[in-house]
Amino acid sequence: MKRLPSGTGLEVYDTIDSTSAEAKRRAGAGEPGPLWILAHEQTAGYGRRGRAWQGRAGNFAGTFLFSPEGDPASFGQLSFVAAIAVLFALSEYARDGVLDLKWPNDILCEGGKLSGLLLERIDHDDTARVALGVGVNIIAAPSDLPYRAAKLIDVMDDAPPTLEELARRIDHHFWNMYMAWGKTGFAQIRDTWLKHARGVGDPICVRLPGEDARGYFEGLDEAGALILRQGDARRFITAGEIMFGE
Repeated sequence: MKRLPSGTGLEVYDTIDSTSAEAKRRAGAGEPGPLWILAHEQTAGYGRRGRAWQGRAGNFAGTFLFSPEGDPASFGQLSFVAAIAVLFALSEYARDGVLDLKWPNDILCEGGKLSGLLLERIDHDDTARVALGVGVNIIAAPSDLPYRAAKLIDVMDDAPPTLEELARRIDHHFWNMYMAWGKTGFAQIRDTWLKHARGVGDPICVRLPGEDARGYFEGLDEAGALILRQGDARRFITAGEIMFGE
């Protein structure tokens, strides 16, 4: 098996149904990770809420399977750890100032969605594992979506990274942020995330089941929930879809 400089295993498939589905299968068979599973093509890729993730050869599709240390109740914070890692990795290729984070774990490029992450917890043999799915539009972006998508090649001056090259950079930044999370907790991760986030202090609309909640994006609480300021009240939102502006 190939290994990255961190020691993490690396497997690359030409075609697979879903790297996240494969990570679940591997976890169910007892694989603890750390292991990156990459694919040049997915036939059934998916994102949050089971939505199909469209991709094509040349884009990035991968899932990182690992067994985190610590309280499983805090594993949701790893989505912020991962979002920072992917942002830092992509910033090595993109021009300065074009990338932002969108709550909870999307990466935007000039306002369009460049990358999406999916964190799934897998419990097997009394061990909690995590499958972190990462999709990045590198050379192509879908156009038939209810939001604007972006692609990395439009903000690059050099050749786009290969699948394995980008996995190596994400892996490097992830372990740096993961170690910081383990040593100092979520506070440093939250501060770093907010430093690179779009819309902090601005008016937003959060689409929730059955309602659209409007207010000002005040920040994140100690667990990563979005703080929505509505007049004199503060609302804490753990899941939803942000729309920027009034």
